[in-house]
Amino acid sequence: MFKDNRTSSKKGIHIGIIPDGNRRFARRGNRDVWEGHLQGAKKTEEFLDWCTEYPEIKRVSIYALSTENLKRSKEELDDLWKIYTEQLRKVSTDPLIKEKGIQIRVLGDTALWRPDLKDVAKEVVKSTKHYSKYILNIMLAYGSKLEINNAVKKVVGKPLYSVDKFLMVKEPLDLVIRTGGQHRLSNFMLYQASYAELYFTDTLWPEFTKKEFDKIMRWYRDQEKKFGR
Repeated sequence: MFKDNRTSSKKGIHIGIIPDGNRRFARRGNRDVWEGHLQGAKKTEEFLDWCTEYPEIKRVSIYALSTENLKRSKEELDDLWKIYTEQLRKVSTDPLIKEKGIQIRVLGDTALWRPDLKDVAKEVVKSTKHYSKYILNIMLAYGSKLEINNAVKKVVGKPLYSVDKFLMVKEPLDLVIRTGGQHRLSNFMLYQASYAELYFTDTLWPEFTKKEFDKIMRWYRDQEKKFGR
């Protein structure tokens, strides 16, 4: 039997973000695809600032790059790895990270990461591990099926509910937001999202606004959470 370890109100809300629509944003404006991804990265910075304005939000998990995304062209992937590496390097020296007490975790299949990103990710994780006010999980080369498969291998011979201990992210999600008009989770934290509220919006990620985020938070507060009862 599975335990329900969903985040309690005392621990705060855990939000998952599937930031879809960067490529469509670029193409619609006759821009190169990498420009769409760069605007998406900048939007992520804005989004994190919005989250810190809500005292109940304590954890954010962002689906930056899925295992399926690795099937894209070499040119696009080269641009993506470069953007992620530069953004992580920027974060490592951002005074707001210290000011707001944000612990950063970079998670995924590390065997698939580029060497330069590995080095920067290691430094960011090390330099923020003592912070605890907020937790930011950046999912890179991540897939929920891979995560669950690896956890199940480790849980053989133990109680099934202890699979939680072997997940990359142990805290259940309370709210998942997906932009870009698609109504699916696309292999994002399937185990953790088992009792999460799901919100899908047609807005492309680079165009996502604080006004819409505030609307989603009001919607979330109105949801009745029964957990199967």
